[in-house]
Amino acid sequence: MKKAIVLLSGGMDSAVCLYWAKSKGYECHCLTFDYGQRHKKEITYAKKIARISEEQHYILNLNFPWKGSALLDRSILIPFSKTVDQNKIPVTYVPARNMIFLSIAASFAETIGAEAIIIGANAVDFSGYPDCRPVFYKAFSKVIESGTKRGSEGKKINILTPLINLSKKGIIKLGRKLKVPIEETWSCYSGGKTPCGKCDACVLRNKGFAK
Repeated sequence: MKKAIVLLSGGMDSAVCLYWAKSKGYECHCLTFDYGQRHKKEITYAKKIARISEEQHYILNLNFPWKGSALLDRSILIPFSKTVDQNKIPVTYVPARNMIFLSIAASFAETIGAEAIIIGANAVDFSGYPDCRPVFYKAFSKVIESGTKRGSEGKKINILTPLINLSKKGIIKLGRKLKVPIEETWSCYSGGKTPCGKCDACVLRNKGFAK
């Protein structure tokens, strides 16, 4: 069976990606990063999703000692707004996060012979992060191809972004079609008992459900 590394954050988008990969016949190896983010709640939900989907799950601990993001540094306030300005990169952006995650996923993929890395990046209803755009994934695919043993042997490790051109409404509809347990996902940047409803992640998620 073909194998895939699925980056599973615990959020809705990554959960939909996992179930999309399963529907395509992949043996999924879910990879979650504990990188010192503001709260551990999303990791708890990642564990739930992996358990429900009955796929293998790995949690890797990283350290970003230089911080540089509201998701890592509690002294930086998480911005609250009723709208999301995609022309400005918000303080919740973690410098080069997806670049680091994909590099680790590529190492994992090459080790176990996986032919794909699947990530829930979206460039429609998103916060404007530069590492969520198609041009980044196209460029990084070439990096993996030129910088790995597997790539030099003509065996590609494809970066798949099935949600990249979908709106949140479209992602939710796909999730329902794939029977994703969306109620077992967490998108909020805050770690309260319930979602704050005001951060970018909550605003975008709520917008999708409203539509």
